[in-house]
Amino acid sequence: MSTEILLRYIHFISIFTIVGTLVSEHLLLKKSLTRSEIDRLSKIDGIYGLAVLVLLAAGMMLWLGGYGKPTEFYSNNPIFHTKLGFFVLIGLLSAYPTIFFIKNRKGDPEELIHIPKSIFWMVRFELLLLFIIPILAGLMAKGISL
Repeated sequence: MSTEILLRYIHFISIFTIVGTLVSEHLLLKKSLTRSEIDRLSKIDGIYGLAVLVLLAAGMMLWLGGYGKPTEFYSNNPIFHTKLGFFVLIGLLSAYPTIFFIKNRKGDPEELIHIPKSIFWMVRFELLLLFIIPILAGLMAKGISL
């Protein structure tokens, strides 16, 4: 198997993992959660973070490592930069829920913790951006730019 195919596979599996964990977080969120439920969300969020790092590493190798399309194909395409910007924005938005989950997972497992509405909206906005990225990737792959 070539390095390019392996990198694309890892990139693709990471995308599936990111979508799965983020959808799971959204479905598991409630107005109030026990600390044990928050701990479960924290673990899911950890898998999400690991998948983001793997995706970023594979993506950077595909972009700058000389595998597949030339670096200029990506570097000169504004849609690629928009896609990358959305990815960075998703990462920034995920920081607050991650910190909240980490801070509130310890203690009495049955204690109820109120979940701020901002966490619901951040996760929803992350999902929205995440579902826009594939159309940008499709446009970019076809060589379409702004």
